[in-house]
Amino acid sequence: MTAVHAMLKGMSILVTGGAGYIGSVMTETLLAHGHRVVVLDNLCHGYRDSVHPEAAFVEGDVGDATLLHRILPEMQIDGVIHMAAYIEVGESMQDPLKYLENNFSRPLTLLQVMDEVGVQRFVLSSTAAVYGAPESVPLTETARTVPVNPYGLSKLMLEQALAWYSSRGLRYFALRYFNAAGATERCGERHQPESHLIPLVLQAASGERPHISVFGSDYDTPDGTCVRDYIHVRDLAEAHVLALDLLGKEGAAEPGHIPSLASRAFNLGNGRGFSVREVIETAERVCGRRIPVQQAPRRPGDPARLVASAEKMLQAGWRPRDADLEAIIASAWAWKVRHSELTQREKP
Repeated sequence: MTAVHAMLKGMSILVTGGAGYIGSVMTETLLAHGHRVVVLDNLCHGYRDSVHPEAAFVEGDVGDATLLHRILPEMQIDGVIHMAAYIEVGESMQDPLKYLENNFSRPLTLLQVMDEVGVQRFVLSSTAAVYGAPESVPLTETARTVPVNPYGLSKLMLEQALAWYSSRGLRYFALRYFNAAGATERCGERHQPESHLIPLVLQAASGERPHISVFGSDYDTPDGTCVRDYIHVRDLAEAHVLALDLLGKEGAAEPGHIPSLASRAFNLGNGRGFSVREVIETAERVCGRRIPVQQAPRRPGDPARLVASAEKMLQAGWRPRDADLEAIIASAWAWKVRHSELTQREKP
């Protein structure tokens, strides 16, 4: 099959938040699979130069019904991957209404317009934060969902709304991320301000910050620091492409049927947890540099362990390529070295 023929057979996918870290990798991955991509982003956290040159770009908000009524039919959108959200757990504890409004209320407008114009394929970027403090690990999709912070609550509420919309014909999956990390050659992590562990550790390695803060040393873990499951951002993006394909093979939802959240959810992780100290030690090996550490108090809303069982996604055909923590950190470090002018540039 020629590249042109593959493109003609591809779908037209709207990626909300496509100018962000994961969204830019998602766009790159969809294009590589022969799909057409429209990026919708208000650029409050994303970067215009992160948008792939082969993607169409619309600057706007998922809560703008007028805009959505125009672009969904005009761009002949076949499906939506929703990645536009605020993601900072600490900030959500300080300003819960901000998170509930942006991560729940605004996407309801998107869902309503999709319903009105007949777009019925939807993949949600959800989060392991919906589980709260887990009773046991690794977590399966059927584990109880009791979020311990407003960020996780906002995502769980949106999953619940999707289940109700599915009774009107919406076909959807909620992909519950654990910790996305790493980079492709083109796309990497560049939040302003940065709050994710691996890029913060790499900033300490490069001398951009004087040290890395370790929040809490008395958790019930082998070394007292939080344990998290890290997944390469490229593997995460591939899971979304698979989810779109699976939705395409499904029949129409049964009218009036409300599915369980677990039946429509997939965990995305590698099934192995690494502590904060293990991440730092691995980064020191990758970078060949000592990384200064400063102990700090626990942060509210941080569970001790979050580790995924991704067995359900694996059974669906997902095959992650970069599960090794050292490889994940090495890809992030290589991108940072190549694009130092981007990571040190302040967002306007």
